[in-house]
Amino acid sequence: MLSAQQKTAFKNQLKQRFMALREEISRELIKSDNEHYIDLAGKVHDLEEESVADLLADLQLATIDRWINEIRDIDAALLRIAHGSFGICTECDEPIDLKRLQALPTAKRCQRCQAVYEKTHVPGRHPSI
Repeated sequence: MLSAQQKTAFKNQLKQRFMALREEISRELIKSDNEHYIDLAGKVHDLEEESVADLLADLQLATIDRWINEIRDIDAALLRIAHGSFGICTECDEPIDLKRLQALPTAKRCQRCQAVYEKTHVPGRHPSI
């Protein structure tokens, strides 16, 4: 079990990361307004230039999407801290290893349960007809 001091340290770390992500998202959105990738795609002269413009816009959106997902994970971890379930696996109710939490403070599963989850929930791994 985690001590109150450890939980407070994780809470502070998560809040700092949350604020850093918010700043990154804001900065990226302002940058995208200035760069006008969509306008660029409309003004290109050939298919190669259009492909590059589309790729740049997609990469930017993928980065922002990844950051938003991380913010959601941080919110969920902060809720687990508030409810007293932080550091406890959501699948098996066993403690999550401290080293795992230090590497990934948003971890909601122990290593064993995470491995099972990844094997059963990875896109494209389901049989198809």
